[in-house]
Parts: sequence; structure tokens; C-alpha cells
Amino acid sequence: MEPETWNPAEPVVVRPARGGDIKALSALIAPFVEQRKLLPRTIDELALLLPNYFVAECSGRLVGCVALEVYSAKLAELRSLVVLPELQGRGVGKLLVQACIDRARDEEILEVMAITSAEEFFRSCGFDFTLPGERKRCFCRRGNSEESQVVRGQARFRQESFQAGKRLRNRSLRPRT
Repeated sequence: MEPETWNPAEPVVVRPARGGDIKALSALIAPFVEQRKLLPRTIDELALLLPNYFVAECSGRLVGCVALEVYSAKLAELRSLVVLPELQGRGVGKLLVQACIDRARDEEILEVMAITSAEEFFRSCGFDFTLPGERKRCFCRRGNSEESQVVRGQARFRQESFQAGKRLRNRSLRPRT
């Protein structure tokens, strides 16, 4: 969507992805894959993961997407969050994140995490680094490049809004102070 053709008065609608969205999803994420911000996905992978995706649509065109990967009744991960550059900073990403949080809440998932380079964005959505005992997840990237040989500590982001109205057995979420 060219900046000059985007009308800010046009509403952005967030909805679950549908079968007809697969090619548009592939085209939407392609520039982010080229920039190495997202992992590549084949059409078959997108078709398999489609039930996990939400899309943002404006004027009949996909302008953003996100997936909620559910690992267990306790944990889900926000993945593949993208918004067209010309619509970034206009609340589209927050709408997509909220759709995932709402689905996780509906499915009674206790924690939602995101592994990201956009720390401030996720903090603005209510995510934080706080973990019980200040634990962190560590990841080892395997591969040939020098960068991939480095073990990096990554903090799990979690959505504190799950705490509202819920008593968590493991008290894994706590509000920011």
C-alpha cells in the first residue's frame, strides 16, 4: 500500500486468517524475510500454520499479520508480527497483539511470550521481562556463521494483563512496579 494511496480514515480490521489469505500473507512477510527479521515460510508451512494467524486488513489489502503459537495450556508465543512500514506507529501492531492476547485468554493460556528485537513496542503492549526468580531463557543458535555460534540470553516477554481477575497457581506473572 503506497503511502499516498492509504487513507487514514479507512478502518483497519483484525480477523483470523483464512485460506484465501495465504498468497497475500506470503507476499506480506517476504520483505521482512529478506531483511532477516522473520524466518522464511513456504506456502505449505503458511497453510499449516494458518489457524494460528491473525491478519490486519485495510481497504481489502493485508497490512499486517501475527501468529499465536500455542505450546501448552501454560505457554504460547507471539510470532511473525509484521505491519507494512507505512502503517507502523498507527496502532495496527497493537491491534494484532491484542487479538492474540484475547485468544490466549479465551483458551486459558497462562503466559504469552515474544522473542523480539522490538522491545519498546512489546513493553508498550504490556509485556515485560519479569520472571519468577529473574530467570531467563537462553538460546543457542546452530549454524555456520560466527554470529550463530554465540549463545544469547533472551528474556521472555509476558503479558501482565493475564493476572487481572485470575489466580495463577504458580504465580508466574506479577505486575510491573
